[in-house]
Amino acid sequence: MKALAYQHAHSLDAFAIDLIEVDEPELREGDVLIEIRAIGVNPGEAFIRSIRSAEPGGRVILGWEFAGIVIETGAAAGGLRVGDRVMGTGDATRDGCWAQRLAVDHRIVATIPDELSFSDAASLPIGALTAWEALFRDQSALPLGVERVLIIGGAGGVGSLATQLLKAKTPVLAISTASRPESQDWCRTMGADLVIDHTADIADQLRQASIEHVDMVLSTAATANNLDQIAAVLRPFGHVSTIDIGTPLDLTPLVQKSASLHTEMVFSQVASGADPSSQGHILTAVADYVRTGQVRPIVTTSLTGLTADNMKTAHTLLESHRSIGKIVIET
Repeated sequence: MKALAYQHAHSLDAFAIDLIEVDEPELREGDVLIEIRAIGVNPGEAFIRSIRSAEPGGRVILGWEFAGIVIETGAAAGGLRVGDRVMGTGDATRDGCWAQRLAVDHRIVATIPDELSFSDAASLPIGALTAWEALFRDQSALPLGVERVLIIGGAGGVGSLATQLLKAKTPVLAISTASRPESQDWCRTMGADLVIDHTADIADQLRQASIEHVDMVLSTAATANNLDQIAAVLRPFGHVSTIDIGTPLDLTPLVQKSASLHTEMVFSQVASGADPSSQGHILTAVADYVRTGQVRPIVTTSLTGLTADNMKTAHTLLESHRSIGKIVIET
């Protein structure tokens, strides 16, 4: 089959991903084999491309957000049948979905409604899973007492779905940050009750809206740079969830608030050897929210064709740090 792959970690300027012939995926007992119809492209994949090289003689196939059709099932892959339309993520220790076919654990896959296109479905899994696991705890609920949630970086894939899930599942006040008029408008479209600018004083903007503090913060970007601002607006014994720890954190500001800190990485369930079936259940719930109109897909850029040029275009947009919503490539 064909796949987009590379050998050596590289910068965008030295883009070296090519469409090549590779062996078919090996199906494990609990796997399903998916014919890939659309893939979502994520900032984390661009980062991995810049730091991860293949083993000598090998190649790297990235991509962990997809929609497609089940074409084969392993002996222990229950609940899914050949012909099912599905969406899902993948396992960062295995080949990804930048390929014609993908073998993946059936527990991190969910069926999608007939009315949802493959392109729209591929925009949902990574952002939805990351947001859900970062925000909701036992019984899929927010921590006790959370009534106001601040999302730093509300226009990206995770922020967009975090806002929608908060409004679909809870009565909280959802506050998003965005710095440009177009990204602020997007946050409002996602359902944010208030949109503020994270490049300005966050506490001052909240006070202008008669908000003295928030109960929870979801930080999707530049957590280390924003920690003082986060601590300034967080109530004592509040909650911080972060998906972005690119640099060491000085937690002193949070200590003064006796805050709890939750770090989120979407592949932890699979990588830790835990039961990842919760992720399949989350994706099923998200599909139901889409069916009822409470959550909408977040495709803003759609490219056609599994080509190196399209992938370079996607990575160029991602590394501009100005993309909104999700970039999807239809294969």
